[in-house]
Amino acid sequence: MFLKMENIVKDFGVVRALDHASLEVEEGEIHGLLGENGAGKSTLMNILAGILRPTEGAIYINGVLQENMTTKKSTEAGIRFIHQELNSINDLLVFENLFIGEEIHDKWGFLNKKAMIEKSKEVFIRMGIDINPLELMENLDTSRKQLVEIGKALLFECQMIIMDEPTTALTNKEIDNLFAIMRTLKKEGVSIIYISHKMPELFTICDRYTVLRDGRFIDSGIFADIDEHRATELLVGRSMAEEFIVKDGIKGEVVYEVRGLCCEPFFREISFDLRVGEVLAITGLHGDGRGELAEALFGARHVTKGEIHLEGERIQLKSIKKVMEAGIGMVPRNRKERSIIKDFSIRDNLSVGHFVIKHKHLFINKEDETKRFEKNQRITKIKVGNCEDYITSLSGGNQQKVVISRWLEIDAKVYILDNPTQGIDVGAKFEIYKIINELVKRGKSVIVFSSEFPEIHKIADRCLIMYKGNINAEMTRDELTEVKAMYYATGANMEGIDENRTYNTK
Repeated sequence: MFLKMENIVKDFGVVRALDHASLEVEEGEIHGLLGENGAGKSTLMNILAGILRPTEGAIYINGVLQENMTTKKSTEAGIRFIHQELNSINDLLVFENLFIGEEIHDKWGFLNKKAMIEKSKEVFIRMGIDINPLELMENLDTSRKQLVEIGKALLFECQMIIMDEPTTALTNKEIDNLFAIMRTLKKEGVSIIYISHKMPELFTICDRYTVLRDGRFIDSGIFADIDEHRATELLVGRSMAEEFIVKDGIKGEVVYEVRGLCCEPFFREISFDLRVGEVLAITGLHGDGRGELAEALFGARHVTKGEIHLEGERIQLKSIKKVMEAGIGMVPRNRKERSIIKDFSIRDNLSVGHFVIKHKHLFINKEDETKRFEKNQRITKIKVGNCEDYITSLSGGNQQKVVISRWLEIDAKVYILDNPTQGIDVGAKFEIYKIINELVKRGKSVIVFSSEFPEIHKIADRCLIMYKGNINAEMTRDELTEVKAMYYATGANMEGIDENRTYNTK
């Protein structure tokens, strides 16, 4: 047994984040740590990494009790942590990010940049990716920043790697490369704790599992002995069958019109309509231009051609504020980089949209802001101790609910949701689906950008499939299948489809 965490308790004031949680990991195994957002997974791992001190409990590594665990002791024990929150420093080069705090020096004590650059190249070759160690970190997109974080853990010999949602921003090919590396590390005797909300990934790569719920240990076992349905029940404490999303038929008039929108080289001649009370999904594969299209619809990316009309009035795309004032709200992808303001409180993060287009006074009334927060907290079921705490104190799912509440507060007519359930657990996903359903019942219209076919089929009335910057197909919910989605997303001819074959559109 490499790791044993026994009866770990962690209190943050009056809030108990971990309540006698336990975890055991064998040498050379890939162990899935499961739980909803807020279940205590990251807190438990932060204790193992020495970032947090437990209130009670014991940690044993190779049978030896670890007293007063610190980050230094954890690193010396061979434990590396790939955090869910990106820890990159944008003003430094890639190789400097890889070696920060563990720089290589020459015999005179100076930094040996040549050696660090060469080792950086070696680890990227091992990972099967092409990243220039001399590239400025801020020039990388989120996916490649995440790969640099993974590379940092692989640079040095270790006995255990903690991976907290490592694939959230990765493509299929990058995920396959990561899994190949994980299997090699396993053969070398390295243990891996793998945290993910993606059930197919967990069942593909993990040997055993441990489930936490509300900070407590629930169950542990072998993945081969359970299925995804049972795993979901363990996570949420109930069957998700009762959470089926019921969709009503679309009856409203066209409210939103996009005509000939172009932004080379990302997308071109994009045209579609959106009806009152409709959920329109836009999907495809990595690099299809969806992300850039979402930004353009919100005025965050310059378009070279085309028009957008809301209720017959042309929207001025010159600024985000103009688009918001017209009645458009947007939940961007990658909340860590694009949505939350880490130095703001939970309450202030929620109120940002209101401050931009609705707040008319010179001063901010905290009492009014608190009432606004409490109203939205009831609607979106945000789990929070104190609304004046930093937004980063919340789990990913609750952070996303705060971001969604921000836009609910401005009472938009059309909502653009770009990967709204990215990196959150199955229970929180269904709560967001319900919010979307309630919006359309109130006569709002929603555009959802997503690469998850099950999600699209649950919530969307109609789906546009993009390929290389163009809309390649349009289908209703009843017409759409996962096979058709993949074929159109790859630009393939639809003749001769095997309807029994399954594909991954993520």
